[in-house]
Amino acid sequence: MQGPYGTTDDGTPVDVFVLRSEKIEAVITNYGGIVVALKAPDRKGKMDDIVLGFDDLSGYLKTHPYFGAIVGRYANRIAHAKFILDGHPYTLAANNGENSLHGGLKGFDKKVWETRVEGDGILLSYRSKDAEEGYPGNLSVSVRYTVVANELRIEYWATTDQTTVLNLTNHSYFNLAGQGSGEIVKHKIEINADRFTPINQALIPTGEIKSVVGTPFDFRTSRVIGERIDAKDQQLKWAGGYDHNFVLKSCCGALSEAAKVYEPTSGRVLEVLTTQPGVQFYTGNSLDGTVIGKGGTVYKRRYGFCLETQHFPDSPNQPSFPPVTLKPSEKFEATTVYRFSTRR
Repeated sequence: MQGPYGTTDDGTPVDVFVLRSEKIEAVITNYGGIVVALKAPDRKGKMDDIVLGFDDLSGYLKTHPYFGAIVGRYANRIAHAKFILDGHPYTLAANNGENSLHGGLKGFDKKVWETRVEGDGILLSYRSKDAEEGYPGNLSVSVRYTVVANELRIEYWATTDQTTVLNLTNHSYFNLAGQGSGEIVKHKIEINADRFTPINQALIPTGEIKSVVGTPFDFRTSRVIGERIDAKDQQLKWAGGYDHNFVLKSCCGALSEAAKVYEPTSGRVLEVLTTQPGVQFYTGNSLDGTVIGKGGTVYKRRYGFCLETQHFPDSPNQPSFPPVTLKPSEKFEATTVYRFSTRR
């Protein structure tokens, strides 16, 4: 189902699309490719919206923490808003202190994407021009959202006419008890990672790839999110909780499980599968009650969590990290699946 969703400040019309199966329902807008709503049943069959966001387009047109959006050209942070590619220095927009975050001042989350309905889903397309937000090359990006059975599938493709850097993800904030139901600290999470990338005080990776063993970042078996979130650990103090990239154990671009989350009151289970090498686990540390969301809900600290499947932060400046360059002869492809179920 497709319908109008309003207009941007410059008068560009925006649409909204409802993707529905017998199990779940996703509402997507072509403004930023945002997942406006995602409804899944609890153990008793009651449907609830489990992603944070706004009741209408006006909320998304204001400053907000990337609720539900496709972020790029480079998701996450790039240190000092600079990198060197093929010997040429590039300067980006600094929108996170002196660093660049999620594509800059007007990243993919603030663009109106071309859209067409395709079977059980929609295909979003955007052409990012050379030098947009400081990035080289004309980049053609497509993202397909599909709902089948109990899964929301997100597929990404991109090509360029000049060597560039690229990192794409979806930035949905989840609360499996239902959006607006409070903190997510009682959720239980398992992350398929033996290692993570430590950060400095500016939340930029140091370049180290560290074992999770003996740290509060060990989620190899299911643990309550809030169990160690306020531990006396410098990494947690700098981030105000979890805001770290985990190095997934999966190999060679195969679709593999990255994380699994269980919420005990509703019984909802979220499994995240991806072809990407990393996942950013973020516990909504910067939500501070200044954002008013759906139904007038005041979104406070830790009211949602993100599992952003991705390449690693600051990879253009970290030669030991998996490469994020895309050449004209190459095609970027990635897939992420959000799978929902329940348990007692």
